[in-house]
Amino acid sequence: MFRNPAIAIPGAVSLFMVCIALFAPVLAPFDPLAGSLEARLLPPAWEANGDMAHLLGTDRMGRDVLSRLIHGAQISLSVVALALLIAGSIGSALGIVAGYVGGLTEALLMRLVDLALSLPIILIALLFGVVFGPDFGNIVIIISLVLWSQFARMARSETLKIKNSEFIDLARTAGLHPIAIMVRHIVPNVAGPLIVLATLQVGTVIIIEASLSFLGVGVPPPTPAWGSMIAEGRSYIVSEPWLCIIPGLAILITVLAVNMLGDALAETLNPELARRPGGH
Repeated sequence: MFRNPAIAIPGAVSLFMVCIALFAPVLAPFDPLAGSLEARLLPPAWEANGDMAHLLGTDRMGRDVLSRLIHGAQISLSVVALALLIAGSIGSALGIVAGYVGGLTEALLMRLVDLALSLPIILIALLFGVVFGPDFGNIVIIISLVLWSQFARMARSETLKIKNSEFIDLARTAGLHPIAIMVRHIVPNVAGPLIVLATLQVGTVIIIEASLSFLGVGVPPPTPAWGSMIAEGRSYIVSEPWLCIIPGLAILITVLAVNMLGDALAETLNPELARRPGGH
């Protein structure tokens, strides 16, 4: 699977971003919160007045852009990991229960899922952000609240495909408790599609977090976040465009890589998708 360039290339880029996030304190050349007014608004090192000590320049407070970009990766990917863990766990559990139990439980949950899916994600996240205020923990909870329904729908759909399979019938005949059947037999069989879905949702989480930070209801300053870096640099978009372009490119590259990886994994794990017109 990893010999496939469609998986290997975006996978390598995604792994690179994860490594940057994990080792941010070691990789960042400066304290991302420490500034110097004497060094404010230095251009990137490749420009005429650039300084090799600040490869990507400095912002209006004299803080090193590269250091803030690296720590911003840690913030963004921490939000991704926690939000997808919470949303995936809750949504998947509810979806599996609904699909296996059926009846009124399934009907009620699916109506709730339909309602959640009909709402615009960014606007709902923004509303929650205004209500709860800018805070790292709040952002994780907000994103979990707007994404759990995606996992619930997928988990229910996959559960319905196998709930009447022979191995499930054998487990029922053997007297296994429904919870044991769901944990031992259903969860392992629906995990693959849910992992692919989680990969596809990484880009969504990054965009939501960046959007909320850009609008001032995300990760609070002076904590470095890619969205807030763009917001801080927009006042200098004409004279110092790198302040917006650099974090914008970080978001673009990361989202593009994880989306390409998710698409490739989906086609690899779902051969029927690959055989459709336009598939590989």
